[in-house]
Amino acid sequence: MAAPGDGAEKPDSLISADDGRKYWAGIDADVNGMLGGYPAVSRVDLRGSRSFLAKLGLGRTGGVKGIRRALEGGAGIGRITQGLLLEMAETVDVVEPIAKFTAALEGLPGVGRIYNVGLEEWRPDDESVDYEYDLIWNQWCLGHLTDQQLVAYLRRCSGALSVDDNGKTKGVIVVKENMSTFGRDLFDEVDSSVTRQDESFRRIFEEAGLRIIKTEIQHGFPHELYPVRMYALKPKEG
Repeated sequence: MAAPGDGAEKPDSLISADDGRKYWAGIDADVNGMLGGYPAVSRVDLRGSRSFLAKLGLGRTGGVKGIRRALEGGAGIGRITQGLLLEMAETVDVVEPIAKFTAALEGLPGVGRIYNVGLEEWRPDDESVDYEYDLIWNQWCLGHLTDQQLVAYLRRCSGALSVDDNGKTKGVIVVKENMSTFGRDLFDEVDSSVTRQDESFRRIFEEAGLRIIKTEIQHGFPHELYPVRMYALKPKEG
């Protein structure tokens, strides 16, 4: 992990989408590749995410899926789509720029649209499709976006959330990401990404017009890994 220098250069200014995609294009399309050599954390990760969603009132009720449509941003091979989201959502759309990762999701029951584009390029209303999402899940992918790109992406997500009969936002955005504990954001030259600190995420959420309705630390991961925090977000009211 390469830490930023003492100069004025912001860590997110070093991000290169091309370099990031070149890195991931060379990674195996399996759980070990997706999790950087720690495949054993997947079960703990999914259990923590399932519990977090349950506290938000999202999941299955009496065997019935409680989410009409969900989206997984930066889906990779669909580990979370297949291991979590399809359990509780009727349809899951995915956004993932590396086509070889999503090949196995083609035609899978419950998988809807597959957008093979980067999150910074994704538009929820592309091709005159006007979907509303009850849940937009983003995990271990937002470090590939600059701060400005992330604010814009979250605003697009916010506009794509479902609303109830009274016009109030029903859908939820979840962000689950590594946390820098070094008092600053860190640039990783290996995959051209940034690991942000909690304060940076909160500033970005504020700029995107979002409020945090719940946040938790993921427990049960190996101590040598970064802490991982989950945020549930909705648009600010008023």
